[in-house]
Formats: sequence, C-alpha cells, structure tokens
Amino acid sequence: MENNNLYIAKRVATNIARFILAGVFVFSGFVKLVDPIGSMYKMQDYFIAFGLNGVVPNFILLLIGCFFAILEFTIGTCFFFGIRRKLTTWTSLLLMLFMTGLTLFLAITESVSDCGCFGEVITLTNWQTFWKNVILLVPVFILFYWKALIIPFISPKSQWLVSLYTVLYSIVLAVYCLVHLPILDFRPYKIGKNILKEMTIPEGAELPVYETYFIMEKDGKRQEFTLDNYPDSTWTYVDARTVLMKKGFEPSIHDFTLLQYETGEDITERVLQDEGYNFFLIANRLGEADDSNIDLINEVYDYAVEHGYGFYCLTSSSEDDILLWQDRTGAEYPFCLVDDITLKTMIRSNPGLMLIKDATILNKWNDDDIPTEYELNPRGLEFSAVGQIKSLSDGRVIGYTMLWYILPLLLVLGGDFLWVQHIKRKSPKNPKPVDEMEDLEKLI
Repeated sequence: MENNNLYIAKRVATNIARFILAGVFVFSGFVKLVDPIGSMYKMQDYFIAFGLNGVVPNFILLLIGCFFAILEFTIGTCFFFGIRRKLTTWTSLLLMLFMTGLTLFLAITESVSDCGCFGEVITLTNWQTFWKNVILLVPVFILFYWKALIIPFISPKSQWLVSLYTVLYSIVLAVYCLVHLPILDFRPYKIGKNILKEMTIPEGAELPVYETYFIMEKDGKRQEFTLDNYPDSTWTYVDARTVLMKKGFEPSIHDFTLLQYETGEDITERVLQDEGYNFFLIANRLGEADDSNIDLINEVYDYAVEHGYGFYCLTSSSEDDILLWQDRTGAEYPFCLVDDITLKTMIRSNPGLMLIKDATILNKWNDDDIPTEYELNPRGLEFSAVGQIKSLSDGRVIGYTMLWYILPLLLVLGGDFLWVQHIKRKSPKNPKPVDEMEDLEKLI
C-alpha cells in the first residue's frame, strides 16, 4: 500500500512538473517566434558580451535565434502531449544547464542588460533570470528521472505528426513575422501608443538623467560631444549613444530624440506636437538597408510633400552612409539622427515605415508592405484606410494564430482516438494498455 502511494505521488509530481515546463517553454518559444529580429538583436548582445562583435554574420545570428525559439516551442509541446519523452527530457536538461550557467555569468559580469528569455513581454534582471532557471531545474530533474511516469495524450503511432507539425508551424510563423512585421508588438512603440504620453513623467517623480554622446570625426580624429558642445559642420557624424547617468522614474519611452542631420537642431517637440500626419522612414543602418522598394518609398515621400505631411528618415548611420544612400536612391527627404537602439525598438525592419498623427502611432510597415499609390487616397490620408489607426487586439491575434496550430492538432487527436478505439475493438481481450502497446523509447 505504501509503495502504491509513493508511485501515485511520483506520477502526480511528474505530470505537474511536465505541465509547468510545457507552459514555460511554449510561452518562451512563442514570444521569440513572433519577433525573430528581436531574437537576432539579443544574439548580437550575447556575442558582443563575449568579445565576438562582428565575427558572426547577422543572418547566422538570426538562424541561431530562430533555432532556439523553435526548439523551446517544440519541447513545450512535447511535454504537454507527453511524447518523445527520452529526447525531450534530455534536451531540456542540457538546455537548462547551459542557460543556467550562461545567466550566472551574465549576472556576475552584467555584460548584457537582460537575457531576453521571454522576449519583450517580460523583462527580468540577470539575477532574476538566473534564479528562475535554478527553480526550473527542479521540474527538469523530476522529469529526467521519472520520465516513464509521464502520461501521454496520444498514441505512439501519431506522435510523429504532432512533433513534425509543431516544427513546421514554428518555422512558418517565424518566417511570416520576418517577411512582414511581428504579429504581436510588446514594445513601447506599438500601434495605438502616443509617443508623447509614453514619454510623460508623473509630477513629482524623480527624474532619470540621460546624456547623449555624439561620436564625430575630423581630420582622422574621433571625439565625443554632447548637445551642449555639438561641433560645427567641419566635423563628420559617425555614431551616437545614450547613457543613463542617474536612475529615476523611467517612462516606457525615454530616449526618443530627433536631431536634424544637416543642422544639429533638436526637432523632437516640433514633430510630436504636430497635429497632422508625419511619416518616419526608419533605417538604423543605411549601409545595410534594403533598397529594393525605394521607388515605393519615394512615391510615399512625394505624396507627403503634395499633401503637406511631414516625412523624415530616422537613422543612426554615419555621414558617408547617408550621402551614399542619397546618391543611390535619389532621396530628397530630410534625415534625423536617432539612437540606434531606439530605432531597433521602433520597428523590426531596415528600412521600415511608420505613420503618426498628433504623436499617436497609426501604422507600421515592413519595406515589402509599404502602401502603394493605389492605397494612398489622392484626396489625402483622411480619406484612406492608410490614415486610420490599424486596430486589432492582441487577444484576437493570439486567438487566430493559435487556431492555426490547435485545429490541425485536434484533427490528429480525433483521428488518433478513432484509431485507438478501432484497436480496442479488434483486441478486446488484450490486457495490455493501449498507450503502452509499443515501447515509446524505441520511437525516439
């Protein structure tokens, strides 16, 4: 009796641990899959932390980020369905041991701001991430030692369909969000957000102190300047960085500054207080920007000029890159210098287009989705769907996205159930449980 109670306790603990890890891995993988460029940026941070900046090409970092996202989502799904037990428990154990060691190193060195384990949805400090991983090691070890007690939800004959479809779904989702823009946006520059309001600090709150440093070059010599001592036009702009000098209340948007490239004038307040439409062409690095749709971009600029709308190219590129872009594309629009991280946060495309009105973000487009002349109403944006706020709740997006994943799996589960019932009818005297008719470990 005592051994039976112990067996039941182990089985209950194992399956509780299995659902905990399923939830964590599915959530962590999903939020990375919908933002593959964000995963690439985080990989860049890691490689910079290890002194490998520029060693690995960006497309390789993108593949690495997507691989880990797909891996996490698939592990979580396998835990939920109770399939691929040996492979899943081994993989999760090795992954968690590696991530725990990595986050301990990051917590000690503070070489990156956060690990990005939950994308942009939940931001944890490095120490919080480390202790989270330590806690998760408990259910990982439980499942590793008692994997045989995991209750499968599907027969061995259908397990390959679940795992294969999960991998294919993950790849399609990541590619879609890469080709277009993330279907879910958890950043402060989300459609519908008002930039001015997101920059507002409550009355009486202690203010953080930031300083923006501009790296300028003259006669082969580089030097850093601030807005207070910004040099004359004989100096060439190279780069900019924003540094937190003193902590305080930090609004969700705290580093948005538009500095005119030609004059060095700060036009942030003027643009954000404009009640009309303003287009932002966002290209953090013009030297790496895709110019295949430059004709569409120029058409939007001409449309903006014709109707009196603002149009600004926001970049953190050097003067040489700006001049090269102008020469290559015939760009006549004004350029504004903005912090590189801010631009990466604003839109996951290089270049990308953002439309604001009265400081409210109405829409964002990947460069492949920039509106054409047929979508831009000749009477003005007021009469066009382009000029209206693009509204689709996160709940509906998640619902539609998960339906594409869940409905096919329900068909697999239904077919599997019918198959199991068919086997039961054919072998009514077989005492062997249906879910143990084949050794699951042989299928791994």
